[in-house]
Amino acid sequence: MKKLLLLVVAVFLLSSVNAQKEKQNFKVMFYNVENYFDTVDDPDKEDDEFLPGGIRGWNTAKYYTKQSNISKVISALGGWVPPALVGLCEVESDKALHDLTRMSPLKNLDYRYVHYESPDIRGIDVALLYQPDQFTPHHSEAIEIFFTNTTYKTRDILYVSGTVNATSDTLHVFVCHWPSRLGGELESEDRRVQVAEHLRHKVDSIFNTTSAPNIVIMGDFNDQPSNNSILNTLGANPLNEGFEADKLYNLAFRLEEKGKGSHKYQGEWGMLDQIIVSGALLDLKNNINTTVNDMHVFEPDFLLEADKAFLGKMPKRTYIGMRYRGGFSDHLPVYVDLWHD
Repeated sequence: MKKLLLLVVAVFLLSSVNAQKEKQNFKVMFYNVENYFDTVDDPDKEDDEFLPGGIRGWNTAKYYTKQSNISKVISALGGWVPPALVGLCEVESDKALHDLTRMSPLKNLDYRYVHYESPDIRGIDVALLYQPDQFTPHHSEAIEIFFTNTTYKTRDILYVSGTVNATSDTLHVFVCHWPSRLGGELESEDRRVQVAEHLRHKVDSIFNTTSAPNIVIMGDFNDQPSNNSILNTLGANPLNEGFEADKLYNLAFRLEEKGKGSHKYQGEWGMLDQIIVSGALLDLKNNINTTVNDMHVFEPDFLLEADKAFLGKMPKRTYIGMRYRGGFSDHLPVYVDLWHD
């Protein structure tokens, strides 16, 4: 009996030691929520189609449904532990974010947010939700984009730096929504290249002043990982052999190679939503780290419906054309798991 008791105690102690060695998760999520508009008229924005009485028949009930759907996605993706950071794009206003985090089912997760109004003509912005018990922001700014064609306006890049509370490490976070391909991919490419130049300039300023910084860049880039704006201008490389702390690596390359996508256009999946990290985060000796296999597309059945035109599945949208469907978004969320002791 004494030997059995000693054995039980030994197993318990061993289990406790192993549990202490298990890595803890710090999840970073990005989601293009597709036209998350409030119902209030803003005379400085072209938001008329998403107003009560507008051509889409947008109203308070649909607004609440949209909030509930976004809440469901974030909660489902996180599981027992909510994502520490959630980058969003196509959000109209501070009111929309306040209502999402304080009035919708998401209120139970106690998210805070960082947001700036951008000069985008439709008024759709980027934002960052964060869990205050996991991340403490110290600095934020909106990086305004200035084009050679001064009449063109787009979303700012959101930059937030803060502390990962579990490790006391600084994390630099960028949330992006680059110009669309409206008018043609090649015809619109230069706009995305110019945005990439602005982002690269800010990234270089961090590399030049900080040794081995922890950087996460996430967003809807409206380009594929191998397109010129991302691969060459921004310098976000595929992770093939080794890494360097002061370079950027695009975790979405692996998903694209496997045929995954976050957005479907004319029957073809594209990896428009991407997460890019600095080489320091790929160093497993770093206090907080990740691997090329830790980025995923979140694709549960409830986010998909049958693609009747091109077969297979496609994202279940809020609208198809002008027809209201009550779905989620034309994009699927993406996320990366960062790990720490």
